[in-house]
Amino acid sequence: MGAEREARACAAFYGDAGRCGPGLAALRCVRCLQQFAGSTAKRCRDKHLEEALQLARTLGEELRALGETEAQPLLRCVLAFQLEAAGSSSAFQKLEQIVTQLAVGQEAVLAQEVGTLLAGLALHKEVLSPEDLQAVCMFIEESSLGRHHWQQNMAPLLQHLAHTLGYVLQGQPAPSSAWGCLAVKACLQLFQALPKDVAPLVWSAAAKSEALQDILRLLLEVVAGKALSKDMRLLAGTALSMLLNTAPQLESGASAALALFQLTDRADAGELRVGELVVEAHSIPEADGLEKLALSRGLLTCCRADILCCQLEGSTCQACLLLDVLFPTVCALSKEQKDCHYHCFQVMVLWLRRVQENLPKLWHLRGSRLLAKDAELLQELTQLVWDNAEAPVEGVSEFIQSSFRLLLEIYHLECQHFEDQERPLYQQMLQRAVSMPWQIKARYVPLCALVPYMGSQQVLDACPTLPQQLLSCLSTNHLCPVAAELYRALVRQQCSQEQGDVQAELWAQHWLPLLSQALRSPLPILHSNAANHLLPWTLRQLPAAGTLLAAQFDGVDTAALRAWVSLLRVQRSTSGAMPLRAKAVARLQSCLRAREEGVRLAALGLLCGGPGHSLTGTEEQLLREFLPLNLNCHNSAFRQLLQAALRKVLGRLRDGALARLRGKDPVEPRGEGVGQPAQAIDFVEWLLQLCISSLTPWANYQRKKTALLLLTAILETCTDTWSPERKKGQPPRTMAMLLGHARQSGCWDFFSRPNLLALLGCLQDSTNEVSATPCPTPPPMSPFPPLLLWQIRDMASELLIRYFPAAFPETLTPALLQLAQDALSSPRVQEAEAGAVLMKTILQKSDSSTLKFLALEASTAQTLTNRSLYFAQHLLRVLQAQLATAQQNLLQGAAMAPMHGVLAALRRCLLQVPEVATCMRAAELAYGWQELLSSLVGTTRDITSLLLGALQSQQGPGAEQQEASPSFADMGNAIGSLIMLGKGQQEEEEDSVLLSEEHSLILTCCWVSVKEVGLLLGGLAELLLSSPGAEHLLPLASLQTAAAVFQEILLRCRHWGAVEGCSMGFTKFCAALLNHPDTELQAIPQTILDRGLEALSGPRSSSITRRAAGFPMLFLCIVSGENPAQARPLLTRCIQTLLALATMALPQDWDQTLDLPQVCALHVLQTLVRGAGLGTALLRHATPMVALALRGLGSPCWAMRNAAIQLFSALTTRLLGQKQSSSEGCLVEGLSLPAFLGQHPQLGTVLLAELGEAVPGGPHLRPALHAILTLLAQLQPGPDEPSGPSTHFLEPLLKLAGSPIYAVRAMAAKALIPIVPLLQRPALLLRLAQQLPAPGGVRSHNALHGHLLQMRALLAPTLGTDALPAEALHPVALQLEARGWLLGPAQRCPLVRAAFLQVLALLPASLSPGFTQSIWDAISAELGNLMPGREPVCAELQVGAAVLHQTMARFACSEAARLADSESIHTVCSLLRHPHPDVHLAVLSWVTDGKGGECEELERALRLTLLENLQSVLRDRGNKEFLRLYLEALMHLCRNCPSWSQDASQKLQGSALVCVEMLLLVMETEHPGPELLSQALCAASLLLTMGFGDKDALLVQRWCVILEACAQPAADEVLRLAAACSLQAAGTKVLQQCRGAACPWLIPVALRVINVSIHLLQDEDPDVRHEAAGFASLVQRGVGKPGGDGCIFVQGNVGLLGLLQLLLDEFGQHPETFSSLLQHLPQPDLRAIVEDLEADTPPSLYKEDEPNVFAEPAALAQQLLPFLLQLLEKAPSSALHWLQAAGPSVLRDLHYCQQRWSHESSALCWMKELGCAVLRAALAVLLVRARLVAHALRALGEEHGAVLGLGCGAQELEQELVLVQGLLAEHGLAPAPQQNTVPGELGEAHGDS
Repeated sequence: MGAEREARACAAFYGDAGRCGPGLAALRCVRCLQQFAGSTAKRCRDKHLEEALQLARTLGEELRALGETEAQPLLRCVLAFQLEAAGSSSAFQKLEQIVTQLAVGQEAVLAQEVGTLLAGLALHKEVLSPEDLQAVCMFIEESSLGRHHWQQNMAPLLQHLAHTLGYVLQGQPAPSSAWGCLAVKACLQLFQALPKDVAPLVWSAAAKSEALQDILRLLLEVVAGKALSKDMRLLAGTALSMLLNTAPQLESGASAALALFQLTDRADAGELRVGELVVEAHSIPEADGLEKLALSRGLLTCCRADILCCQLEGSTCQACLLLDVLFPTVCALSKEQKDCHYHCFQVMVLWLRRVQENLPKLWHLRGSRLLAKDAELLQELTQLVWDNAEAPVEGVSEFIQSSFRLLLEIYHLECQHFEDQERPLYQQMLQRAVSMPWQIKARYVPLCALVPYMGSQQVLDACPTLPQQLLSCLSTNHLCPVAAELYRALVRQQCSQEQGDVQAELWAQHWLPLLSQALRSPLPILHSNAANHLLPWTLRQLPAAGTLLAAQFDGVDTAALRAWVSLLRVQRSTSGAMPLRAKAVARLQSCLRAREEGVRLAALGLLCGGPGHSLTGTEEQLLREFLPLNLNCHNSAFRQLLQAALRKVLGRLRDGALARLRGKDPVEPRGEGVGQPAQAIDFVEWLLQLCISSLTPWANYQRKKTALLLLTAILETCTDTWSPERKKGQPPRTMAMLLGHARQSGCWDFFSRPNLLALLGCLQDSTNEVSATPCPTPPPMSPFPPLLLWQIRDMASELLIRYFPAAFPETLTPALLQLAQDALSSPRVQEAEAGAVLMKTILQKSDSSTLKFLALEASTAQTLTNRSLYFAQHLLRVLQAQLATAQQNLLQGAAMAPMHGVLAALRRCLLQVPEVATCMRAAELAYGWQELLSSLVGTTRDITSLLLGALQSQQGPGAEQQEASPSFADMGNAIGSLIMLGKGQQEEEEDSVLLSEEHSLILTCCWVSVKEVGLLLGGLAELLLSSPGAEHLLPLASLQTAAAVFQEILLRCRHWGAVEGCSMGFTKFCAALLNHPDTELQAIPQTILDRGLEALSGPRSSSITRRAAGFPMLFLCIVSGENPAQARPLLTRCIQTLLALATMALPQDWDQTLDLPQVCALHVLQTLVRGAGLGTALLRHATPMVALALRGLGSPCWAMRNAAIQLFSALTTRLLGQKQSSSEGCLVEGLSLPAFLGQHPQLGTVLLAELGEAVPGGPHLRPALHAILTLLAQLQPGPDEPSGPSTHFLEPLLKLAGSPIYAVRAMAAKALIPIVPLLQRPALLLRLAQQLPAPGGVRSHNALHGHLLQMRALLAPTLGTDALPAEALHPVALQLEARGWLLGPAQRCPLVRAAFLQVLALLPASLSPGFTQSIWDAISAELGNLMPGREPVCAELQVGAAVLHQTMARFACSEAARLADSESIHTVCSLLRHPHPDVHLAVLSWVTDGKGGECEELERALRLTLLENLQSVLRDRGNKEFLRLYLEALMHLCRNCPSWSQDASQKLQGSALVCVEMLLLVMETEHPGPELLSQALCAASLLLTMGFGDKDALLVQRWCVILEACAQPAADEVLRLAAACSLQAAGTKVLQQCRGAACPWLIPVALRVINVSIHLLQDEDPDVRHEAAGFASLVQRGVGKPGGDGCIFVQGNVGLLGLLQLLLDEFGQHPETFSSLLQHLPQPDLRAIVEDLEADTPPSLYKEDEPNVFAEPAALAQQLLPFLLQLLEKAPSSALHWLQAAGPSVLRDLHYCQQRWSHESSALCWMKELGCAVLRAALAVLLVRARLVAHALRALGEEHGAVLGLGCGAQELEQELVLVQGLLAEHGLAPAPQQNTVPGELGEAHGDS
């Protein structure tokens, strides 16, 4: 606070001096500096400091007029601020600029003040504080006067630094070692900034400094490991290197550096001499290996080049530090330091860079090349780079790229210098890279580096499939960057060789197909990566490529549209404005209406990403049409991108409007209102009303979420709210001008009462969207909410807090408080969470009047400064009252006053409100906060003991507590007893299978409250212990109590949701304690860990890990809290203890009901391995843990084996880095085996030893064998290295082919794939083929089968990998042909025959025609023997015969698809008629797998065969599974084939309707399952498209009945999807015939079909809506035309509008049309809803979910209204019956509304009404129905009102409607009457995106 004191004194000085002249200028500077110091947000501080600097520059002349005496206070003030800003480099630099401005003419005064200031840092103390050290560092680095001062006072500064560093090392007070790092940094900067002054103190005997010698010794101790911090040790290495730079002679510096390395090697225990400074070796602690890394990194970073390249003294072979000392160290580091991967990579790159920079010196020293062809240095360096290329370490990709690039650059420079034309390294590196699988990231880095030296063409010639492989990489996230970089390198090199159009032609030759295919891809990731990473760069390099690409995308299919829009968007962004022609605008509009989200988003990005500051009329029109149709999209990513696009548009409009208002934008045309402020104002106002109208409670989650996102964008862009925490997007300084202009027009009232009420309604929202991210989830019956995305209520609260006025209106506050407190007492978790959010919002929006409504017992005045404390006290009293209720009657407490709501409110208010943290630091409130927090911790302890004890049947504090949690049975009995006590019953009620409501209430109260306790305590510790000035609020006793609470929860709780929540809090708790400087606090988690390990290894009377999921989490939370930048002593000790415990011998007789200590240790290790917070810290312990897991798999104890396999699975995931994804067993991404063995060499030895002992024929089975094979099978093949480490695995795996266990043989075959590189496979295949036996030579069927499995695995193609060439496999094929007997009946084992046939199927192009024919003959003979009446070759039943028959059938199908000849196709079709079920089921499965798509002839033949046999199959439908598969295959072949109807007419010959009849009979009478029913409905619909007549009316009506039944929301999802697909088939046919011919009976069917489609367009399943939108698209285009030719499938919302327009145009005159649409208008009982809301009955825990949570009946009613009104105009008489039935009820409800809301209801009830979705929906529907009744009366005539008994006419009804709507609008329950036409309330599209 010295700066503030100086500022006050300075202000007083200049204030007394007068109000004008230089004193006034100085005073203004001081005021700015005071504002700078008083701000907390960085952006505010920077802003005020910039103002002070500008002021100093502007008023420079006036300030320079000050005399010495007058200038001294100002200089002293600025220097004081500079001293306090030493922690911020930017602030210090700006203050230094101010000092420079002020110092002109006052240099002597300034020097004197700086000297006085710096001398006062350590005036009365030897040890410098961290703040003092920061000041020393900053004044050395940034201040010339500071450096001059230290130059004059070097000795005392060194003395202080030595004392400080010694003190820090002696005590290690701070685990983060920030103090120690600052001390080392000060030494480093001193050596760097003042080398000439330091040098004599080191190298001169006369000037030798004892303090500097102490500093040298201390720095060596830091490097050797006396400091725990890794950063501190690395910094000390750099400081030592900087000290060596002061050497006056090169040899002295080099010798000293060499001595440093010799000291760390401990070769001789002498002394270290650096110049005249001497350090005894015995005073340096024993090193751990990291010291070499620190020294090497320091020398390579900053050591002088001449010292590094200088010849070492005493060497006879031109040895130097860089090549002969540092390079061996770099090699050793890369192999040893597994937990410092990042820094090891950095050191390697630094070494290469220093070599490259000093090549001439090194050549001169050595006299020859460094990287000659056979040089050992080149071999070691190349191997080092390759070994590290695949390291799965975050942040090292750039180092790997740099290492390859530098290596090749050094090699290239050497070849140039020595004029060497032979450069074999290039070719060797290219071949090694090309031989690697495409999935390995390290393959592309050397290729990128090689392209500049070898040329693009040579690289492409070496790997012709490289473009296609790059395409595969673009669809894999972690490979995309390197693939894009390689593409750019190749294209850049190609373009450098040619000019003009030749460049584009050359590019198109190689890359046009690649880019075109990527942009047309349906995979979002592939399309996105190509459009974002490849396309922009390509168009900038080659603009002509845009024309070539555009020609590829000239179509209306989805892929072409998406690609065209992406191309247009990138062209606009790269080349600027591009006006759209009419054709392009029409196509863009089609894209905005397209069904695919990617197409719509791309079109929106094009529309919003324009370069100008305005929208054209066309763009604005398209946006106004697009936005209402896309508010309810189900995709979260779509919503986020929609918000981003609208934010761009709003920014453009705002900036353009401001420019026009300022008169600074004369460039853009002013015609047609373009660019005028009115356009921006109108569009934003329209968008605001659209958002607000979409926030009604009856809207679904998707609509409200999108509206809130767009509202956020509006408030961010179009208000003048300045957000200090945001770096970008701040409002312009002139924003108030535009706001005033808009408000003069009556617009932009962002904070109006209706808007406020809409957001307050959102605070009560309980809708959610379940995240698709897989995570541990609670049991299905758990009351916990699932993992949610950002909630509606949280977003609304954030908007209210950030943008709305500082306090709520006083009239709303009481109702809000009461609503919040009622919600906090709800047993429902969602409602309680809403209450917590509401309470937090009230706290942040409260003023002094708000506190009056809280019943607070406070003796002090209630002011805004301490409102946070009052709120917390109030919530604590509520919590304590609820605890007292629960202690008396837990059942009543769980139902009426559960504690989890108040706990959540306390958590949010205390931890998430910035003002609370500020209030806690206030000194005058410290006692109140300390008392409150201590009481809160004690209350949470009592809550935890009560709830956990209640579940163990233990009541009261004196009850004995068990160590472990109770079983489910124990909890059930305890809860039953609690229910009896709560109800006052003596006997328990009859037992039920389902949990009762009371059981659920108690469980929810217990588990959710316990979870909230953990989150609250952990957050409090994290907040308070890291906040300066607030640490004392949680004393040691409270922290120990909190630790005991955590320990109790984790040891006695078995609910995973509660454990997970508590673990999050406990991790924060431990991290806060372990990183605190107080050793007593650090000891708390250490003590818990020791007790846990002791409990784990000691005897117990109950199970721990099996019954308490939290026990392993106890260890994980503690070790995760350690600082990752330091060595992790707790983690190391924990793992070592667990390994020792797990390896103990099992007792002779163990209790099966208890966990053994060894089993517990394995479970804890598994939890540690799976912990995400530990990262790669566990890798150093991987080998012993893998060995332990493998040993555990052979344990005689089942629990031990179970725990071991779980541990091994976790280790596999951790070792292999990224999560693997597979497609048919082929890995898409992974780590190669050589890289895996290079990173874990000891682990390779363990695995190899286990494999060697598992050779078949050994003494016993090896239980760990399958686990090892599984691990190997998940790896990737590496480069082609005949002598690589992976070759040792080959022979053991080959021997495993003879294993008697099938699973071992199969997995050993898969494990061969990563062992054998692609180029070595033909030789191994030939070897295996030669080992196949001749007839009669089979010694082991297991070995024979295993060899065939291995051959099949090696031959099977992997995704994206080149297949083996046919000529290379020809010798293998010859060997197999010679052993063709294995396929015939002479081989008695069907599995061997099947495996042999599978191998042959992978060699179709290598087999001779004669042998191929023999295969067909063998298949025909074998399958022919299955025909009825044929004598089987083998009478007995053979194991595996079904596999053989299915394999033969599938082989026949595959060969027929490959050959496409009539004979093979005929054979396959005959198999469909085969009587044996295995055969025809195999063919049908092959068809449904989609394998026949490559051969159209085969598909057509199969389709004809299926159609021909359809009637007979339906007649003999005994096997329902066969019937389902048959219909599925038929649908697969017919669905996307335009000519299928011709084939059906040819084969069915008029029996199509007979088949339909039979299918309907199946669906109506035989009660099939959902799968068969869905296929039958699709098949019947498809057959109906062949035509029907009047005589088939009943048939069509029966089909329609089934269609309606399957489309119901409660129906199975597969049935609704089938109904949507059936609409596209038969639905379009019905509409076509209805419109094209006089079929009066068909019109009602058509109306029912359209009704079904309207229902399905609102289905909650996106796939169902997607298919229903296809039907609507076909209807819009023209019914009956094929959808694939020229039909753009539209979005569901657009399709819904089209269907309604079709009803109006085509069926508007039909009397049933009006009534059919009325089915979609709900008829809620408004009075019953209001009475239920006012009844205030206790809420139940669960409420029944709606069958369709996506549908919005009220929105649909509003959308239907304009169409219903037009139908009334066309056919008024059609409304008579409805008017008679519905008119009276509508009038009654209107009267009730007028009566109910004409008087003020209770505030609480009003707030509930505001957020009640059911009531708001009923009111919205009532307004629609009332308007419809009024219009019907007007259309029919006034006399009908009296005839129907309504008692009023249209005019009276309309007047009453306006009155009622006005009343509802006053209460925020409806829009104002004049806003009826606002989008989103009337006529808004509803349905899906």
